[in-house]
Amino acid sequence: MSTFTLPTEDVLRAREKLVLDHFDDEVRQDWDSVLTTFPHPHYELVASMTVHDGDAAVRGYYHDTRVAFPDQHHEIIAMRHSHDAVIVEFWLIGTHLGPLGKIPPTGGRHRTRMTAYFIFDEHEKLVTERVYFDQLSVLKQVISHLDKRKPRDLLTLMRVVRGMLAMAGSAPDPRLLSAPDATDGR
Repeated sequence: MSTFTLPTEDVLRAREKLVLDHFDDEVRQDWDSVLTTFPHPHYELVASMTVHDGDAAVRGYYHDTRVAFPDQHHEIIAMRHSHDAVIVEFWLIGTHLGPLGKIPPTGGRHRTRMTAYFIFDEHEKLVTERVYFDQLSVLKQVISHLDKRKPRDLLTLMRVVRGMLAMAGSAPDPRLLSAPDATDGR
């Protein structure tokens, strides 16, 4: 299919239903159902330059993000279709109540605008969820309630900075450092 040709309306509706089910199952934290939307689960988080590939890695990602943000949910802003993807613009919302990697919990809330590309192969199978967002927006919001004049909040802020610096030293996933071949479905 040409990049200038959209699939039929039935295909677009089926993709959209799959994506909406995927989102709903994530909010319900029904990981088994979410994972059935992929033949092989694969997430790419561009902001953190990380890839979660395969059932175990994606389940680990779900676990870690819900420990950090147990009330995580979303509000869809818009959905768009392309020849090989459903593009979803949404608000991700949550309260930072657990560690996020090496960043300790702050108790702060965030509402962050994001975009996710749900990419389909030539057999209409979901092969990738690629998410774009600004990590600084999340961080700024979850620390904004901290009072830098209070020793306890200042200590939390210092731990957050130390955690960020420790995570910043991680090497980016090499799969996100170059554009894939346009014919490989990802």
